[in-house]
Amino acid sequence: MNKPMKSKNSTGNKRLLPMLLAVIVVLLVVLLFFITTGSKSSGSAELEGLPNYTDVKGTFVVDGLKYEKQPHLGKEDAKVKVIEFADFKCPACKKWTATYLDTFIKDYVDTGKVQFFFMNFAFIDRDSYLAASAGEAIYQQSNEKFWEYVHKLYANQGDESKIWATQKFILKFVKDNIEGIDYGQFEQDLKNHTYMYDVKEDFKIAGAYGVNGTPKFMVNGVLLPDSSYEGLSAAIESALTEAK
Repeated sequence: MNKPMKSKNSTGNKRLLPMLLAVIVVLLVVLLFFITTGSKSSGSAELEGLPNYTDVKGTFVVDGLKYEKQPHLGKEDAKVKVIEFADFKCPACKKWTATYLDTFIKDYVDTGKVQFFFMNFAFIDRDSYLAASAGEAIYQQSNEKFWEYVHKLYANQGDESKIWATQKFILKFVKDNIEGIDYGQFEQDLKNHTYMYDVKEDFKIAGAYGVNGTPKFMVNGVLLPDSSYEGLSAAIESALTEAK
């Protein structure tokens, strides 16, 4: 009995199938490679311009709180000087600002009792440093605009666990929200890390005085044990009494 002969088409199809599968696998590998490298380069682009404290060189000497270098509110002859140590990525700082700052200004700053200062303690992540240096750049142009930056940046605060205050974000945020400054100068200062030394200096000073988190408050040079509004008010009233 003669065996039936296999058709040429059947044999060809069987040979073609593995080749097609191989081509599909190669295409999938290439596609996955481009997707992966694309997302990595996109992420790298977002991280560009983020500073490290180790990149900031200089001699840091802690010889006082340097009130004269800090953004401020209130009269110079106020009997009590209060410093807030803060990080723009800190959710508790955002909450304190939204809940208490306006009341604090009304009760203590506008009445001439307190001169209030803001001091960076940028410790959460690399974008903390960048957001702080952006604030310094704005302050160098306008003390008033710095406080506008504080309010608005906290209102637009991102997730503490993620890097959100990137160079791209801050440039767009300031352009859209802070009017009345030289934006070109601000952009140059941010990209060149012009005021990163000042941010690191604040960090060194704060650490030397015992600051280890945010928000923290200091009243006439004394660091308070907690960040409650009640504790701050009590310390201010005590200092006012001593000053009489």
